[in-house]
Amino acid sequence: MTTHSGPGDDRSDAGLSAIISERRQLINLAYRLLGSLAEAEDVVQETYLRWYAMSPQEQDAIASPGAWLTKVAGRICLNLLSSARARRETYVGEWIPEPLPDPTEWISGRPDGISVDPADRVTLDESVSMAFLVVLEAMTPAERVAFVLHDVFRYSFAEVAEIVGRTPAACRQLASSARRRIRDSQTAATPASRQAGIVRDFKQAWEARDINALLGLLDPGATGIADGGGLVSALLRPIEGGERIARHFVGLAALAPGLTLLERTVNGQPGLIAQQDGVTVSVFAFQVEGDRIKRIWAVRNPDKLHPWTTG
Repeated sequence: MTTHSGPGDDRSDAGLSAIISERRQLINLAYRLLGSLAEAEDVVQETYLRWYAMSPQEQDAIASPGAWLTKVAGRICLNLLSSARARRETYVGEWIPEPLPDPTEWISGRPDGISVDPADRVTLDESVSMAFLVVLEAMTPAERVAFVLHDVFRYSFAEVAEIVGRTPAACRQLASSARRRIRDSQTAATPASRQAGIVRDFKQAWEARDINALLGLLDPGATGIADGGGLVSALLRPIEGGERIARHFVGLAALAPGLTLLERTVNGQPGLIAQQDGVTVSVFAFQVEGDRIKRIWAVRNPDKLHPWTTG
């Protein structure tokens, strides 16, 4: 990446530092808008390319480079969301957002070997939980952009309007509609420590192929969703019902006796990963309601598992 600074040009050096410091904010924004870390990184790269394609005079004329970068990244994401909707309609099986790892294990705090540039880290909070991202996927592109920019990143509706290309009043309505979707999907929060215990019990029951223990942990109306990609086959439809899910997981344990299950943070929530010969082959995210597991998302698409590769 080249700059326009000359010898002793402290002002340009300061400007470059300010521009680069926006990277993490842009990664956080783009991931929440797209549900894909790989696509988010591409968006940020394209945003910076557009900045450095301008002349020094054009850059100097921009009062707030950070706001300019956000506007450009937001518009790129909006365009990608429109095309992604068409692509995901032809996706084999269910499309699940790309799962994010935490740099440490939630059970012991030991490093897990994943090296992440601090500038590329996505802040793990409730706005990146798998359940939250799945609800965002059901929104229209404009709803998603308006809601995430305003409610998550606290941009004004006037600023959102410049990105979405609608009036501030229209953006307010878009965010309100998105907010209703979020409220309709929300359930009573289960403390993180309790979630961790339930996921740990699920792991132990799965390893033991104890179908009765699994049934005790799964809500009778639970749903299991799995994607696929490459050489990995996908479940064409979700698995409905706690009993069917329990039998499915017992069957998986029988088919893959060498599978190693590890407890990990998945998008800020207790989850599991499955490894075969040291390679992560699946990441499992859970939605816990009360003392039961209501939903399980199994990400098996190899393209989405690159951040989980530990070498």
